Amino acid sequence: MAGGRKSKKEGGKKAQKSTSNAFSMFDQNKIQEFKEAFSIMDQNRDGFINKIDLKDTYAALGIRDVSMDKLDAMVLEALSAINFTVFLNMMADKLHGTDSEDVIVQAFKLLDPEQKGVIHKDYLSQLLMTQVDKFSKEEVEQMFEIAPIDVAGNLDYKALCYVITHGQEEE
Repeated sequence: MAGGRKSKKEGGKKAQKSTSNAFSMFDQNKIQEFKEAFSIMDQNRDGFINKIDLKDTYAALGIRDVSMDKLDAMVLEALSAINFTVFLNMMADKLHGTDSEDVIVQAFKLLDPEQKGVIHKDYLSQLLMTQVDKFSKEEVEQMFEIAPIDVAGNLDYKALCYVITHGQEEE
């Protein structure tokens, strides 16, 4: 029995260690923002986010046609039931799991054989909406909201890569 207690204790240390990493990635204000977001999504107030909570959250945002398959896929992104700690870890993975700025710039350079540092937005839109993991028109428009585009319609992809990896500066 002592061995059983020891393994539980060790398991607790491992869980605590991985948890503390997520909490150390954000300042207290950001953690509070995530707590507020979590409480909004936890519609039934049971301390966990499940697919019914997500469905209710979408409904509160005016989106009523989200499929249960999509909700299942969202919940399955977590390795366990989504309590606040799991939610915070998921946010850390999403926010800090981005490729490095250099890797993203190199990917864009493949689309810029003349190395001008820009790609025309129409060309990029066409590529994003027709190749492999196709973007929707809304996703492309959302990207262009944060993308620096000049009067000729060219996207400065190095600046976009900076925003992707560092976030936008708040005004």
